[in-house]
Amino acid sequence: MSDKNTSTLQSYIDAATGTAQSLLGSLTGNTADKVQGQNKQDQAHAKDALSHAGGTIGGLSVSSSGVAANDPNRQAGSWNQTIGSGKESLGNLIGHEGLKNEGRQQNAEGQAQQAGGQLNDLGSGMMDRAKGSLGGAVAGLTGDNVEKARYQAQHDQGKTLQRGVESELNKKA
Repeated sequence: MSDKNTSTLQSYIDAATGTAQSLLGSLTGNTADKVQGQNKQDQAHAKDALSHAGGTIGGLSVSSSGVAANDPNRQAGSWNQTIGSGKESLGNLIGHEGLKNEGRQQNAEGQAQQAGGQLNDLGSGMMDRAKGSLGGAVAGLTGDNVEKARYQAQHDQGKTLQRGVESELNKKA
């Protein structure tokens, strides 16, 4: 699924070549080269932003690379936080310390549960990206297109999981 239009590495390469082209245009006085270089840099920044875009919907992570199922603890932890906060608020409202404390405890447990799921998805996502990149490179060298596609799918799933976790963490920051 992933291609040069959503690759972080490709965006860095394009930005560097755009900078070089723009610099060359400045040095030689060639306005066309300068403008083309700047356009290439702008496109590279857009590709980089697209490559880092991601989010979660229900129990799924979604990114420019595809869709991947999240660790169940991410959604269950979020649910426990919501229920815990509700109990805590209701306990405050009616002056029931037991319900308030129970809500606090459930909220804290939900936060830990969600963090564990995020950590699992982040770690497995990073590993899948690395294995997929390395395996894809080897398969490309050997000319095995079936294995190359399999490794690309592994890379894409890992990237999607990683971007989903990153989006959740960015919301909390």
